[in-house]
Order: sequence, then C-alpha cells, then structure tokens
Amino acid sequence: MPASRILLWSGLVAAAGGAVLCVLGWYGISGERFAERQLPYLASCTVPGAALIVAGAILTVAACTLPVRPPEPRGPGTAEDGHRAQDGLAADHGPTAGDGRAQEDGPTTEEAPPPSSDGPPLRVPGGTLAHRPDCPLVAGKPEATEAGGAALAPCPVCEPWPP
Repeated sequence: MPASRILLWSGLVAAAGGAVLCVLGWYGISGERFAERQLPYLASCTVPGAALIVAGAILTVAACTLPVRPPEPRGPGTAEDGHRAQDGLAADHGPTAGDGRAQEDGPTTEEAPPPSSDGPPLRVPGGTLAHRPDCPLVAGKPEATEAGGAALAPCPVCEPWPP
C-alpha cells in the first residue's frame, strides 16, 4: 500500500475521531451550569478532539501533496523476498533458516518469469480501470485490450503508473 493511501486514511480516521471527541465534549459542557464543572469536559474531550482534527487535516494534506512516483523495480532482494521469507521460503532459494536466510542444503525452485509490466496498460471492455499486463485481475483474460488514450482510473491492485 502506498504511503499516500496510508496517510490519507490515517488523516481521515484521526479527523473523524477528533470530531466525535469534540461533540462529546460539547455535550458534556452544555449540561453543566458552572465553569468549574465544565473544565473536565474541556480538558478530556474538546482539546484532544481539536488536536486530532488538526492532526487529521495535516495528514490528509500531506497525502494529497505527496508526489506520484513509479513503483520500484522488483528484483532480487526486494520486499517480495521478505514476504516469501516469512512464509518459510526465500525467493528461489528453498527453505529458510529461522532468521530468513536461505539454508544451503535445501532444494532450489525454478525461477519465475519476470513481471510483464513493460507492456502498455490494459483494460477490459466496459471497464473503468487501467491495469498493468501482469495484474491478476486481467491476467489470462483474452478480452483484455490496450487502454490506449482512454481516461481510466488506475487499478487499486496493480497501481499502473503513467508512461
């Protein structure tokens, strides 16, 4: 998941939580006649709620201003290898030791073909998303065609980048 998406959702959740706290603080303060009895609501709900709203706004603005950058090339030693190491298999090196290193005496597996994302973006007829050629949503579909100049939204799974 790209950092911009994480920042965006974190900001929205923080702002929503802050709004809930502000409403709870306002409701508590409105039920008290004397200022001395209103201070606990102000300190425990309204001020933290306002801080969460500000933090959420900052995170949301940061998510919107992050530059769009192409994905890093997937080669040996990337994050994909880390996922396989967690499953007990290092990339193309067989079983791993407990610390993620490949065992020397383990069997090796055949190398997988490299991703075919060098081709143009694809789309399915009537679809609204552009996909990389190796996207699992269009892989093996004979009706998938080149997107061409159509104004399509990027697929959230494969995240194709503009050429």
